[in-house]
Formats: sequence, structure tokens, C-alpha cells
Amino acid sequence: MGRMDDLLQRNVRFAATDAVDRAPKIPFIPNRQLFVITCLDPRVDPAFIFDLSFGDAIVSRSLGGRVTPAAILDLAWISYLHEIKAPDADWFDIAVVHHTDCGMGFADAELRRGFRERGLDDAALADNAVFDPTQTVPVDVEKLLNTPQVSPKIRVSGYAYDVKTGKLATVVPPRSRDDG
Repeated sequence: MGRMDDLLQRNVRFAATDAVDRAPKIPFIPNRQLFVITCLDPRVDPAFIFDLSFGDAIVSRSLGGRVTPAAILDLAWISYLHEIKAPDADWFDIAVVHHTDCGMGFADAELRRGFRERGLDDAALADNAVFDPTQTVPVDVEKLLNTPQVSPKIRVSGYAYDVKTGKLATVVPPRSRDDG
């Protein structure tokens, strides 16, 4: 049995539950009104870190959990949908989560060279490296707060997750562009 066969069997069990009935009624407003941007690293799973259930949050994952043009596009779309389709609903919060022991820290000159030899942008690796989440989280929070395509009503906060202890530390408390 292959990896996907096991996952397909798990899906059969999932589909037999009432979980889909608990999904958000408005697809772009999650149950907990939370949008999480975090790393691809499987040790950093927002469902477990925040004890989330199905439909509680929108999750965007990227190298290092960095705010990328793709994440901004996702947020701009969700923000626009919210303004047009559900203007009276409460706005969601964005949580930027970087973590300790990030694999992006392995992106030394040799790895970047190999990446470049594959025809990929090695500068992106250096730009997205997370050596100290307390230094990179504020940069990404500010990037979101200064992105005109994202509603000024959305609150953004930033966190450092310690993969060894499982603890989350607030680096940037929640605030919106409207807060000043």
C-alpha cells in the first residue's frame, strides 16, 4: 500500500464523520476568523499549535513562514471577498508564525549555489532565511500592515514557535493599520 492509499482510507473515515457540517458557512470567513502564515516545516502545524478544528482557520504556508507575494495575493483576495460579500461580518486576524530551528537556516552558500544550478532563485533562499524568529517576525508583520491590498481593519500579530518546547511567544501583539 502506498502513502496515498493510506491517506485515501483516512479520507473515507473523515467523510463518514459530521466534520463537513462544521465547516464555515461563508468559505472565506473561518470559524475562528484566523488566517495563519507559517512555515512548510511539518513540525509547525497550526492545527496542533493552536488546537484548531476543521474550518477554524485559513492557513498559508511558505518557506520560513515568510510573507511572500503569494501570501499577499491570498490575503488580498480574502480581504476583497470579505469587503464585497460580507461587509458586516467581523474582520479576521492574521497570525505570522516563524519558528526556531528553521530549515531555511541551512540555506548556506553551497545549498544556494545548488539551488541556482537547478535554475531557481537562490536569492529567495537568503531573503527568506529565518535564523531568529524574533528578528524576522516583525519584518513580516510590518510588510502586511503596509500592504495596501489588505484591508486596514485586519489585525496582524506575530509569534515565535519553539519546536523543542511547543511554546508560542508573542513577538508582535495584534494591531491593525487603522490602529495607527
